[in-house]
Amino acid sequence: MPNDPLNAFVPYGRTEVAGAADGPLAGLRFAVKDLFHIAGLPTGAGNPDWLRTHEVPRETAPAVQRLLDAGARVAGKTLTDELAWSLAGENAHYGTPENPKAPGRIPGGSSSGSAAAVAGGAVDFAIGTDTGGSVRLPASYCGLYGIRPTHGAVPLDGSVPLASSFDTVGWFAWEAALLRRVGAVLLPPSATLGPDAAFRRLLVAEDAFAIAGEAVRSALAPAVERLRGRFGAADAVTLAPEGLEHWRPVFQTLQAAEAWAAHGAWITETKPTFGPGVRDRFAAAATLDPALARAAAQTREGIRRRMDELLGTDGLIALPSAPGIAPLRGSSGAAVDAERGRALAILCPAGLAGLPQLSIPAARLQGCPLGLSLIGPRGSDSALLAIAEDLFA
Repeated sequence: MPNDPLNAFVPYGRTEVAGAADGPLAGLRFAVKDLFHIAGLPTGAGNPDWLRTHEVPRETAPAVQRLLDAGARVAGKTLTDELAWSLAGENAHYGTPENPKAPGRIPGGSSSGSAAAVAGGAVDFAIGTDTGGSVRLPASYCGLYGIRPTHGAVPLDGSVPLASSFDTVGWFAWEAALLRRVGAVLLPPSATLGPDAAFRRLLVAEDAFAIAGEAVRSALAPAVERLRGRFGAADAVTLAPEGLEHWRPVFQTLQAAEAWAAHGAWITETKPTFGPGVRDRFAAAATLDPALARAAAQTREGIRRRMDELLGTDGLIALPSAPGIAPLRGSSGAAVDAERGRALAILCPAGLAGLPQLSIPAARLQGCPLGLSLIGPRGSDSALLAIAEDLFA
């Protein structure tokens, strides 16, 4: 589409929507992942058949409306992986948004267009969704600040779901201060610990760093040391005593069950055309044994308790946001699947436990961005945003 060298925006119209005349975000422009409804604009969810079979929304999603009421202006709706079920950002129908900070490499999905729009300077900030890592991973790949808030802290009404017990509204910004300003609008104060909430213990997730490998550990070491200086010490911890590779299928099983519950009837009736990967995941979800989902739900409760016990009310977990830098565009399916598996093992703890996680553009490796993540207790969203601004701005 014209005036979109990043291929970040949806091809069926880049429509701007004015916000309030004044407010805490007045004068700023933001992009909206094409899962959120905006009154009078179509929602395509990354798939032409979804676009064709759904009416144009008459109401705007509350999260978008909060930003408009705060004075920000919608610059357009951005590309997403199909129904948000991917981490790559390569859409078989609409193409791949550019990664301005790692040319020739993927931006990461499924909030690919939102990340690309911010990284390329087309907007000041953008909103996306994060189910399994779809804000945190693109933030790492594109050198951005990005947050997955406490599950349920920001309303998802008026958006296309994927897996409701994991879905969150997330957002990207170039600067920590702006990420925090957006959070002040989106996060309800009554539901979050304030910026004075005290993190007193730094925990370094050794099993997550082990999955990422020595090159990532070395690149992120200066950022970890900066945190260590703030706390005076750091404790090495293992998030998953049984191995993060055993937590990943718990997440994947529950995600698949919830995704089919959300979209199975539409898929069965419409028989939409999906690209590779997304097609395979929905096909597997259609035949998932409900007993596996029930067992995964029980295991999840133990994972949630484990994470809560590690964090307490004052813990802060540091871990890589991704297992490495952004993969090259057009990588083989096997390579994409392998990287997706490693990424999900690192990303799944916060989602399984419903905890907030913030990705910080902390390093570069082979000339490409690499993020460091911080996980806090549930409700510590504002405190996470504050510590990022204080230490890494």
